[in-house]
This record gives sequence, C-alpha cells and structure tokens, in this order.
Amino acid sequence: MPELPEIDAYVAGVEAHVAGQRLEGVRLASPFLLRTVEPPLDAAVGLTLLGARRVGKRIALRFDGDLFLVIHPMVAGRLRWKPRGAKLPARAGLLALDLERGALTLTEAGSKRRAWLRVVRGDAGVDALDPGGLEVRTATRAEFAERLVAGGHTLKRALTTPRLFSGIGNAWSDEILFRARLSPVRRASSLGDDELERLHAAAVAVLDEARDRHVARARAAFPDKVTAFQPEMAVHGRYREPCVECGAPIQRITRGSGHDFHYCAACQNGGRILADRSLSRLLKDDFPRRIEDLLDVTVT
Repeated sequence: MPELPEIDAYVAGVEAHVAGQRLEGVRLASPFLLRTVEPPLDAAVGLTLLGARRVGKRIALRFDGDLFLVIHPMVAGRLRWKPRGAKLPARAGLLALDLERGALTLTEAGSKRRAWLRVVRGDAGVDALDPGGLEVRTATRAEFAERLVAGGHTLKRALTTPRLFSGIGNAWSDEILFRARLSPVRRASSLGDDELERLHAAAVAVLDEARDRHVARARAAFPDKVTAFQPEMAVHGRYREPCVECGAPIQRITRGSGHDFHYCAACQNGGRILADRSLSRLLKDDFPRRIEDLLDVTVT
C-alpha cells in the first residue's frame, strides 16, 4: 500500500507534471470504484486540475469550482501518467482521467477491488474523509507519545492505525522500529522516556528521508513504479538477508491479513525470535527461539 512518502510523491508528481490542464473526459472502467453519487463524476469534466494534497493515505485531486476527486489506492492501487488516450489495461485498469496532454490512470493489481474514488466539494468534504491520524513529521514528542499509548496496542499496531497516525503503514513502520531499535510487539505503554524520544526521532527521520527521496524523483518524472520495497530499506522486504547493522538474518512474521512485517531479532528484540503463527505451528519444538539457535552458533 502506498504510504506517506509514496502518496506525497504522487502529489508532487501531479503538481509537477499534470496540474494546470483541463479535464476533457473520464473513463470509469470499474463501476465499483466510485463510492459517491453527488456531485456526479462528470461534474469534473471541463474543469482544470489545479493541484493535489495528501489526506492520510489518500490523494485529493483539486479542480476549479471547489471540486475534489479523492482516490484511495488501498493495497494494490497505483496512479500512472500515460500518453493522451492511452488504453486502460483490461484487468487492472479502473479509471482514466483524460487531460489535455495525457491520461492520469488508476490501476489495481490482483482480483480484489479495494481502491475507491469519491467526488466531494470543498475542503470540508475532503477533511471528512480523513481518519484523523497525527502527522508525525510535525508533531511534538508529547503529542506523539499521547497518540502512541491511546489504543493500548503494540508498537507495530499503534504506528499502523490510521486514526492514531497519518500515512504510516506496514513498510515504513518496519523501518521506523528498526531505526529506533524497538521490538514490533512491544506494548506502547511500556516505553520509558528515552525510548519514546528515540521512537519519535526515528519516525520523523525515516519519514522525512523517504519523503524527500520520493518527492525529488517525482518532480523529475511522474512516479509510475511505486512499490512497498525500496533499495534504501534496512529491514522491510529483506527476509533472511543480513542486517545492515549486525549481520544477523532479518526475520519475518506473517499475519492472517497477508501482510508480513520484518525486524532484526538481534537489534530489536534482544536476540529473541518472535513466534510466527504458521511457521512456529509447523515446527513446534524445533522453532528457533534465539538468533544463535537459528545460526547454530554459540554467542558469548
């Protein structure tokens, strides 16, 4: 799922390459994408796309006449800037906004259709679609700490809950927790002041660095290949690869939702390997409990 850095990249790409053009037509390939009736989608035709803004993990396209098209790409949705009149892919294509110099398209991989589009008027209409998560990059440490413990969750779940924190998902929460050297299953309420300070600083730094990279690339060329796995990532998507800090193999936990999260047992969990539902059930007593068991070496 595109998260804060990727959504901001889409916003930057729209601002740099698409804004200022008149919308000449709309092709809606999947009727299930559109979740509103009034205003009608056709109301945007003939209007000029003025810019875009991020709302959590959503992209709000702003047209003159105070009209917004708000797109939530969900897990597998992606925006692409194509030549004028470009044909939508037969299975993945959901939407094409035909502008004067090209087509802004939305595709969604896989068979499940989760992405959505809503047409609203005014900033108030856009704000009503905001889950209300805290913007970590501009929040104080006190604000961050208050939200972190509000739900009584683990660190991983707290960071990825949209009503608590804005724009953070599975991938960048892995990177934040690795930077902070904290276990993903640690209870948020158990952190001391130094650990809270470390986690807040890590969250701001990781999101700032990722956002700056993504936005710079998007200004040079529209971000057509957004992915949850980036070469700059330290743990996410690097299962069994050596940790960039200690060399121990990166570990993975697979959740029932199908989302994997990654961590370094040595750097983040005192050398203890967290139980994975499927793998630990399969291996039972043979499931390795510590990194030295996994490596079959004695650590002194």
